[in-house]
Amino acid sequence: MSQPRSLWVGWLNVISAGVSLFGLALVVAPEIARQGFSLLVYADTQRIASFGPEATRYIALAHAVLGGVMFGWGVALILVVRGLFARGSRLGWNIIAASVVAWFLPDTAFSLWSGFWQNAALNLVFLVLFMVPLVATHGVCRNGDIDAFDSRRSVREE
Repeated sequence: MSQPRSLWVGWLNVISAGVSLFGLALVVAPEIARQGFSLLVYADTQRIASFGPEATRYIALAHAVLGGVMFGWGVALILVVRGLFARGSRLGWNIIAASVVAWFLPDTAFSLWSGFWQNAALNLVFLVLFMVPLVATHGVCRNGDIDAFDSRRSVREE
């Protein structure tokens, strides 16, 4: 089985670690997270704070929950990148690609629908950062292992 170049494995490790660290920052630095999103969406670091204490606390909760999910997703991506993907596994490539698309489509669609195009633009940056190595390794990983989700195989066959 062919393996992806170390450049692409390293690239995905860095992006995945970035997702984890960004998620963790949303949890442990709620003030900075609130100001950052306020700046992104309203071009004013204090706009969200002006919504009042109850709304601000709820936004902090939403950021923390989102951050926890992002932290977990990033850790899972790192494990897949360092294991399955680095060995040229089709399953590893599929897990990364499917999870990125599964995040991007609903998040970006809702951002655009609700008028927060700035978040959609930020999402597009992350999508491109993930897609560059995925496109570059598509051929290598497509010739890899049998897909573990192949319904024609049973666990007993292994």
